[in-house]
Amino acid sequence: MSHNKAPQASVTPVAEFPTQYFLENLAVRKDNSVLIQVANKKELWYVPPADGNEVVEPVRLHTYKENATGIVEVEPEVFVLLSGNVYTTHECFLHRLDLRKWKAGTPIAPELICQFPKETRGVNGACLLGPGVMLVADCFAGLIWRVNLSSHDEQPSMRVWLEHESMGYFPGKMKPEQPGVNGVHYAAKTNYLYYTSTAKKLFMRVKVDPKTLEPAGTPELVVAGRMGDDFLIDEDAEVIYLTTHRQNTIDVVSMEPGLNSGFTQSVAGEPYSKEMIGPSAGAWRRGTNDYGRVAYFTTDGGTASPPPDGARPAKLMRVELKPLTDGFPA
Repeated sequence: MSHNKAPQASVTPVAEFPTQYFLENLAVRKDNSVLIQVANKKELWYVPPADGNEVVEPVRLHTYKENATGIVEVEPEVFVLLSGNVYTTHECFLHRLDLRKWKAGTPIAPELICQFPKETRGVNGACLLGPGVMLVADCFAGLIWRVNLSSHDEQPSMRVWLEHESMGYFPGKMKPEQPGVNGVHYAAKTNYLYYTSTAKKLFMRVKVDPKTLEPAGTPELVVAGRMGDDFLIDEDAEVIYLTTHRQNTIDVVSMEPGLNSGFTQSVAGEPYSKEMIGPSAGAWRRGTNDYGRVAYFTTDGGTASPPPDGARPAKLMRVELKPLTDGFPA
């Protein structure tokens, strides 16, 4: 008997990539085109705006020397990109990409801003905490960095924002090596920073002081038991849509820990779907009525955890969510 009572989303392919492409983090631009970091191929890709059910052709924009990880729009049409030798020498870097005058089909030139401190082990997810302030998950150091972005000509400052035992991983005990703290996003209405801890199967939150943008308490458990990768927040409905990546689902989680039961509620991938293999990250489309209803999600087609018959092409998916008219499906 299934305990899944979540209304099922409609899932539609938007763009297809080759097999063995680990689509990682993404950013949706104001015209609903999408920038995607491809972790294992060390690349940044562009997906043109897609209308209706059309499948569009993605375009490779840039190749890094390191794995491609986080991406954050820090001001309109200006993006900060993360790259790092996550599994080898651990050097990690911050790049700036200004698309304010860019036209599709022309080259781009990301600017290397700086290298992260030598204590960094593997930058991953990232989010904007306030104007000019970013948080970056360090999945193998088990901490979150605060990055204060300065003017274009000045170096940003970086320091540890939070370190907690929930953010760790199990070195050498899980193959391939699974990250600790992974996705990070800020709920500005309630002043909570949420984060996944993949290896420990934890989804956590910590209160943030809205004036100082510093942690204002001890991290607390939101829900446990799923290998959460990244997620997106619907503050209006007070829910979070969590990608489980290796478990091939998008789960719905209440922002209020007390409403989450021991039963997983999935809006996609349960029962198993060949369209939803390896979902890694999501972002809201930016149409007038899209927030809380329509999102883009990246998948890796089983690159990290292939199905029995082998990996499939990675995809960018449009996920149309149904409203929780009866409240959270606890």
